[in-house]
Amino acid sequence: MTEAPLLPDLIAALPLPTLVIDRAERIAAVNPAAGSLFGGHTVGRHFVTVLRQPALVDAVERCIEDGQGRQSRFLASEGDRDVTYDVTLRCVAGTGLLIVTFQDVTHHAQAGQMRRDFVANVSHELRTPLTSLMGFIETLSGPARDDPAARDRFLQIMQTEAGRMNRLVGDLLSLSRVEAEERMRPTNQINLAEVLRTTLRNLNPLAVEADVTLRADLGTEPLMILGDADQLLQVFTNLVENAIKYGGEGRPVDIGCEVSLRDPMLRGPSVRITVRDHGPGIPSHHIPRLTERFYRADSHRSRALGGTGLGLAIVKHILNRHRGRLKITSEEGQGASFCVILPQDVVASDV
Repeated sequence: MTEAPLLPDLIAALPLPTLVIDRAERIAAVNPAAGSLFGGHTVGRHFVTVLRQPALVDAVERCIEDGQGRQSRFLASEGDRDVTYDVTLRCVAGTGLLIVTFQDVTHHAQAGQMRRDFVANVSHELRTPLTSLMGFIETLSGPARDDPAARDRFLQIMQTEAGRMNRLVGDLLSLSRVEAEERMRPTNQINLAEVLRTTLRNLNPLAVEADVTLRADLGTEPLMILGDADQLLQVFTNLVENAIKYGGEGRPVDIGCEVSLRDPMLRGPSVRITVRDHGPGIPSHHIPRLTERFYRADSHRSRALGGTGLGLAIVKHILNRHRGRLKITSEEGQGASFCVILPQDVVASDV
């Protein structure tokens, strides 16, 4: 067949992994991308020994039988990660050749799984307070209708659960807004020291109630950066509030800052703000996952303190927008330290 010598050159021009199966059901040609996917020595082998996966093999066999195009799925491993390919099969009329192309859709599959996990987590988080509210409403409508003491106790619990749902919805909306703006870099010059002082003023009543002393060492010089003051206020409010809640009553919370001309993490000028508590600390195996949505190192304690499991996820996205970093360190029994590292742009630092 005169077309056969041209096959390698033709499919080599395709960016996707592509192979050709002839009417003898053998691999007639592969392009370099497919060679990387399936390894060497594929040309001339029966397609079953190369593709192997039953769903894809069945799709190839049906295409060969009826000449109709099909879609299938192929799963592979590259190093330590699983890769998902959408496979398109098309017959070339009058040649007996079947063109098989592989498109990497791993990111789509992962995004779909993330959406499913997110919906499942939100549903789970809402189900518990909703179940409690429905139960108490039923009780107040029946057995506790004429019991003032029970009514007051149940109404207090209902208010707590409703507040929890309200916080969750608020954090979900905030997370949505932050994600929508994540690729838009801030352009306003702000004084980060003023943002921190506002945070401490706002949280001082909570600290007094918990018998926690907020010990801040912010210096006297302005900390000028390009940033979104409202979003960074949200970041430090979350971190300081967590330190107050989880550090324990009667224990101080330290807030400090450090300016660096060349930060090793950002490879440029930076401002580091560290919030440190002196509580029980965080087990090391939890630290890498703390910024995941709904991840809690101590689920029972977090819910009891009103946490939604979204605070540090919001912090992560805000810092991504600011091209910053969050470094978490902790030793059990020695407290936890949350260090926010923000770039200090040359334009801002010269002002």
